[in-house]
Amino acid sequence: MQTPNLPTIVLITEETLDIDSLLARITLPSTGASVVFTGVVRGVTSRGRPRQTTRLEYEAYPPMAEEKMRQVAEEIRRKWPSVEGIAIVQRVGNLEVGAPTTVIACTAAHRDTGVFEAARYGIDRLKEIVPVWKKEIGPGGEEWVEGLYHPEPGE
Repeated sequence: MQTPNLPTIVLITEETLDIDSLLARITLPSTGASVVFTGVVRGVTSRGRPRQTTRLEYEAYPPMAEEKMRQVAEEIRRKWPSVEGIAIVQRVGNLEVGAPTTVIACTAAHRDTGVFEAARYGIDRLKEIVPVWKKEIGPGGEEWVEGLYHPEPGE
């Protein structure tokens, strides 16, 4: 469900993330606030013992992942009806340290209408329910990172 006249972008892409372009596409004449969360490849992973990461490899099946991203956008719209624009974008492929991997952006008329909370909810739900797989690659080898969420039948 895309709310009429309210822009929603959900996308799995191999392209470099253009945050300015995404923000322009979800900004309306009434927009006075935007909140953008950007995930970035870090060079040190501290899950367990700290270890160096030289790059990440992300994989996804776009039709399935984008369907779940649309679900997240719909949840945001139900919880924060004042949100105007929503962008949920995940990059896939081989990404070097410092590269943006994920963008969650929400716009609204004012900053005090839940736009911060909506963006935070967006990244938390993306991590929770969107099927994107990540492999960490470093001098010590490679490791697929297991997510915490395991869907139940029908979810």
